[in-house]
Amino acid sequence: MLENASLVPRLDHHHKRLRIFTGNANPQLARDVAACLGVDLGAAHIGRFRDGEVNVRILESVRGAHVFIIQPTFPPADNLMELLVMVDAMRRASAAEVAAVIPYYGYARQDRKMQARDPISAKLVANLLVAAGADRVLTIDLHAGQIQGFFDIPVDNLKALPILADYFASLHLPSPVVVAPDVGGVVRARELAERLGCGLAICDKRRPEPNVAEVMHVIGDVEGHTAILVDDIIDTGGTLAQAAAALMEEGAQAVYACSTHGVFSPGAAERLARAPIVELVVTDTIPVAGRFAFDRLRVLSVAPLLAEAIRSIFTEESVSRLFANPAPAGERAEVR
Repeated sequence: MLENASLVPRLDHHHKRLRIFTGNANPQLARDVAACLGVDLGAAHIGRFRDGEVNVRILESVRGAHVFIIQPTFPPADNLMELLVMVDAMRRASAAEVAAVIPYYGYARQDRKMQARDPISAKLVANLLVAAGADRVLTIDLHAGQIQGFFDIPVDNLKALPILADYFASLHLPSPVVVAPDVGGVVRARELAERLGCGLAICDKRRPEPNVAEVMHVIGDVEGHTAILVDDIIDTGGTLAQAAAALMEEGAQAVYACSTHGVFSPGAAERLARAPIVELVVTDTIPVAGRFAFDRLRVLSVAPLLAEAIRSIFTEESVSRLFANPAPAGERAEVR
């Protein structure tokens, strides 16, 4: 898809200047994006003072430049603060425009009040970014799409599904069926199924009564098929492990799983290791190496996607074309 994103030397557009910077959250991804764009990564020191406060020094001029700061906010506390201070530093250094590139948007699952006196932390983060001086936000697969409405600045919410779809298409799996691990993931699963030109199934998780273990029901025909579980975030891995076991009980030939964001809370590796999953596929929106050990893990890069989106924003071209969803001719995803 965007395998070779070596775009233009130095990326000058109507005398504008593009600069890419990174905090400490995912510097390798930032280096990969800069390499795809054919530009050098901006020089900055992002450290800590002795009392733990964030210490930011921009080591080159950004006056009049269009700055993109690549920083997923996971873990959220330190990395979000780094991003806010960097945005403020760029604004005070007279950057023409400052874009916060947040491959994984932390606090996105706190997008509404579930009960009385709950915060809406996703909105608070949006307020903080705008107050710091961000002119726009670029992110990937927001957990809740309505978070875009929390901002009064442009927000581009990219999709990693084309990357995942291209990978699974290359495997030529026998008789694939895409499976949503819960009812909330049906829209995402349907889009992947349409891209792969295959059927769709749904796992419905229910608790028959309080303090009784959840029971996973499979809606749709998976018997004899290769199931591809798809989610946006893998946190504890519990839902995915349960869904994989239920699919095998329903006669699935094999189970693969994929997700955009690999959060992988403590215990996730052990839980997923016991699950009947042939391969687990995630992207590098959050760095995985050194943090999560799983021998059936495959990590795909979102660097070409981010690079192309940054190039499109910088040159004032359409970003939506990057994730157009052409369904295979004559086919639609249906629950089997």
